[in-house]
Amino acid sequence: MSSPLKPADPLSVTVRIMGKEYTVVCPQEEHEALVRSADYLNDRMTSIRRRGKALGTEKIAVMAALNIARELLESHGDGSTPGVGPEAAQRLRQMSLEIDSALQPETRN
Repeated sequence: MSSPLKPADPLSVTVRIMGKEYTVVCPQEEHEALVRSADYLNDRMTSIRRRGKALGTEKIAVMAALNIARELLESHGDGSTPGVGPEAAQRLRQMSLEIDSALQPETRN
């Protein structure tokens, strides 16, 4: 008699984001997606940090999350993401614009 199939054991994966290592547990089949996601997040956060203003890691992470959320909503077309109404989509867009504006280097006349 064969034993019933059981899911593969989860993997413990270490990713590096802005110079810090984080260990995340995920199903084996999601390993590559997790690594790609961490690389993408690292790129976005590093880009925000390079824009010039001295910001803390937490603030950079929130800004990156808002920008990624905006991209997701835009890719689904005008806030049609299930569970996200048009008001929330508009607010995310506005917050993203405010963040981008705040991160622009100051111009002095």
